Amino acid sequence: MENRLYIDSIEDIRETDGYETLLSGMRRSFAQAAEDEAGLLFITDAADLYALFLENLPREARQCYNCSACRRFVNRYGRLVSVDGESGKQTGIMWNGQIPEFFRQAVAAVKAKVETARITGVFITDKRELGSAQTGIWTHMAVNVPERMVYRGRIRTAFQEAARKEEDYKVLRSSILKYQQKDVETAVNLLRSDAFYRGEQILRMAEWFLETVKLVHGRTEEENLLWHRAASAPGGFCHIPAGMVGALLDDIAEGYDVSVIRERFNEKMHPLRYQRPQAAPAAGNVQQAEEIVAKLGLEKSLKRRYARLEETPAIWKPVREKASAVGGVFAGIPVKKKERGARSQAEAPETVITFEKFRRTVLAGAEKIELLVSSHNDSYAALVTAAYFDAPPILRWDWEEERNPFSWYLYTNGSSCERWNLSPGWNEVTAVVLQPNMWSSRPCGYAGSGAMFVLKGARDRNGAPSACLFPNFLRGELREVRATMEAYSNCTEISGKEDADACGLLIQSSSKNLSVKLRVVTDVGAALYKIDRWD
Repeated sequence: MENRLYIDSIEDIRETDGYETLLSGMRRSFAQAAEDEAGLLFITDAADLYALFLENLPREARQCYNCSACRRFVNRYGRLVSVDGESGKQTGIMWNGQIPEFFRQAVAAVKAKVETARITGVFITDKRELGSAQTGIWTHMAVNVPERMVYRGRIRTAFQEAARKEEDYKVLRSSILKYQQKDVETAVNLLRSDAFYRGEQILRMAEWFLETVKLVHGRTEEENLLWHRAASAPGGFCHIPAGMVGALLDDIAEGYDVSVIRERFNEKMHPLRYQRPQAAPAAGNVQQAEEIVAKLGLEKSLKRRYARLEETPAIWKPVREKASAVGGVFAGIPVKKKERGARSQAEAPETVITFEKFRRTVLAGAEKIELLVSSHNDSYAALVTAAYFDAPPILRWDWEEERNPFSWYLYTNGSSCERWNLSPGWNEVTAVVLQPNMWSSRPCGYAGSGAMFVLKGARDRNGAPSACLFPNFLRGELREVRATMEAYSNCTEISGKEDADACGLLIQSSSKNLSVKLRVVTDVGAALYKIDRWD
């Protein structure tokens, strides 16, 4: 009987205090914060929040709410905050819904403590529910986690991912203290000048760091802003000192002349050095690679083959003669073919043009294109793709929801036309194809811009000496085992060499001293063009 009376007294209090309204308000508040901040939430050091909550309830009701389930929820999740990326202001995310008068003082006390607490980490969870909404007949404080916020990583646990974000914050914080804003501005200016070899590959990272430096400079909420920047940064961007941006900043800080800085930078960015392991992988790295590949299910993805032209989204293909529409008894009788360019008695003089302008103004009207193959080494390349159609994504620009398993290779310092089954002179272009990282709706600018003039009959006669799984092409989860990936690639061949017909001359935005000569036939004649730069 006494238990029954106790239960009845709790239910009487809850019916009048608006407890269910408090619960629904907390759920809405969390859902709204998760939506507004795209799931980017932070943990603070606010402690003993539930004790504070109880202390600010009417004395006669405290025992009714002395609940272990609610205590665990508030102490663990009530301290979560969002951070404004511009001001650094932090907001307690559980306490902004509709609050009944009965709980107003308790909620205000908790909210004030949370919003003045120090951020200690990024909140990462693999749970669909925080807390326990129901135990027996009792309802408790709990919230549902939106699907897109649930951590689904297969390499790291949620705890390990949070630890990684904390390390990103620490490295970014030390970088802010190490480098001066004027030096970062100089680095960005040099990279934008297009005078540094493959500088566009790190320009975005340098610009991001400069934005961060400017954002936090002299701000009282510097720590919060750094947490927000670290948590939302693209992979690897926080690790400034360990990469080429840090190397460039160090040279600038040392006071080297620009010519010396450029020479040192270009040497480090050499294709055979930048992000390329220089020694065989350690046994531990090989074991780690085995585990990562197994967790991601990438065994099939390691096998590559040469791509076929029909598989590529070409931005141009030649105009082909239509088949005769004549049928019946006269079907098959040879008909007079249209003379392309018959109206023009001579080729138009050569026009020097950028690739981007050529693409905009010439390609649409081109019926036939020929490329002048020279006798000296040039940037001939081949497109390759996954050997298995169901191989999971392994490249930076390939996603489950938008598949693009294509990549490319070419030889450092170029290769001869003979190696690619070509002869000097005019060769027919069978398609113009953008570099694979530019194909999808989310182009991967990290790999730069480029386009291939696919040439008739072109193929790598000897085949590539590796699988061409270059570290800077691979998804971020494989970065820490890139030495093993490189070693595997070097002892693996690309299949389908005899079927390769997506090979040709590759020009890139980073290419210097371009001189690609083209003969273009339109419906009114022929004209010569020389592409001397990307844009």
